[in-house]
Amino acid sequence: MFRSMMKAFLAVLLTLTSLSTPLTNFLSLPHLPSKTKTVDMNQFELVWSDEFDGDSLDRSKWSYEWWITERKGGFWHEDMISVRDGNLVISAQYFDHPLENRYYEQWHDVIDFKPYRAGWYTGQIVTRDKYKQTYGYFETRCILPAATGLWSAFWMMNEGVYNVDGSGQDGTEVDVFESFYYKDHWWGADAISTGIHYDGYGDDEKGDSIGKSYLAGDPYKEYNTYGVEWSPEEYIFYINGHETGRLSTGGVSQNPEFLLLSVEFGGKDGVQSSDRTSTGKISKTPDENWPAEFIVDYVRCYQYKSLLPAADGIHP
Repeated sequence: MFRSMMKAFLAVLLTLTSLSTPLTNFLSLPHLPSKTKTVDMNQFELVWSDEFDGDSLDRSKWSYEWWITERKGGFWHEDMISVRDGNLVISAQYFDHPLENRYYEQWHDVIDFKPYRAGWYTGQIVTRDKYKQTYGYFETRCILPAATGLWSAFWMMNEGVYNVDGSGQDGTEVDVFESFYYKDHWWGADAISTGIHYDGYGDDEKGDSIGKSYLAGDPYKEYNTYGVEWSPEEYIFYINGHETGRLSTGGVSQNPEFLLLSVEFGGKDGVQSSDRTSTGKISKTPDENWPAEFIVDYVRCYQYKSLLPAADGIHP
């Protein structure tokens, strides 16, 4: 009851303030997707997708073997990736023993390589070296993992993100969504975060965010779609086809980007803990949500029809 009253209060407050940016930022309130601004799919054509049919990950489209084993407060491992009932499933759970690294010979001499240990395990998949695209509309349909201490994400990257030149034009991390707020039941639990990062991840890192975007339903039990329209001028973000915000800070990436779906644990050096992402700390007595699951129905990439080659090989 209290949660429903808070949702109603937030909706009324945001409507009365006409989604005032200063007030919204000051109170850190989730804002509502637009009722009138929707993505125009007539300008796009589907060029790449994965519907996650079958009983295993399509390795011609995705990879999961990477030199990154330890990831913030946990570990990434391919055993946490599965395909079930037409969905990709990225699981998250605790293991009291290290899982096997099947790619030790391939990656052990990479500077960032770290051995597996007992701890919290989850996974990621990436189209790096498989598929990249410049501009278009990118969308996933999914159910978020219902657990504290972690978050799921649909994002885009390229190696130019690490170039420190004051610009995001050579490469930007585009976070279509990150699900930080499961523990915040009374103040925006049914919300996701959206933002961008460029100029690396050190002291020179820059970025911007549209903040929290509020969903009317329960994203931990129901499918929703999350998308971004990427043009040379800006990124436009959507939930269920309705616009949530726009960003162009630092200049928009002009280079091909690859896709990632992932789950990460808050923390550092493979040790889970509360951190700045608002995920909270995992309970010492996991509840019925464990193992947690990030369930993805599809990923689809569309290109602007104006950028596609014509039948004769000549761009229109």
